[in-house]
Amino acid sequence: MPTPDFVLALRSKIGNDPLWLPGAAAVVYDDDGRVLLGRRADNGQWTIITGIIDPGEQPAQAIVREVMEETGVVVEVEHLVGVDVVGPVTFPNGDVSTFLSLVFRCRYLSGEARVNDDESSEVRWFDLQDLPPLNDLHRHHARTARHSDGVPYFVR
Repeated sequence: MPTPDFVLALRSKIGNDPLWLPGAAAVVYDDDGRVLLGRRADNGQWTIITGIIDPGEQPAQAIVREVMEETGVVVEVEHLVGVDVVGPVTFPNGDVSTFLSLVFRCRYLSGEARVNDDESSEVRWFDLQDLPPLNDLHRHHARTARHSDGVPYFVR
C-alpha cells in the first residue's frame, strides 16, 4: 500500500518537515514459533510488519489489515506487547516522521506468506535462532514478544 492519502495531504502542506504519526507493528508467530518478517522495498532492511494507522481506525484492526495487505497472511491479535517511539526516520524521498508505535503479538490463522504489495521485496518466516539482520528494536520484539504476558512495556 502506498503512502496513505491523509499523509499525502499533510505532506502537500508541510513538505518534508517532521510529522508525528500513529503506527502499529505486528510480531506474528506461526504454530512452529517462527516469526514473519518482510524486507522493505525502499531500503532493503528486514523488519517486523509495520504500518500507519488511518484516522479513526482501531490500532489492532489496523495491524490485521497491514499484515494482510503486505504479506497475504491472516492474523489474530493476541495482545499489546508495548508502546514505542520510533524515529525520527528520514525516508528516501526526504520525508521525516516519528512514529508512536503500538506493538502487537499476533497469531497466524491462514494464508501463504508472500509479497502482497509494493512495500516489500521479500516476505518469509524465520526461526528465532536464524533471524536476518534486524534493527535492535525489531530483533528485541521478535525474540521477546513470544513470551510476553500481556502487560505492555513502555519507557518510564
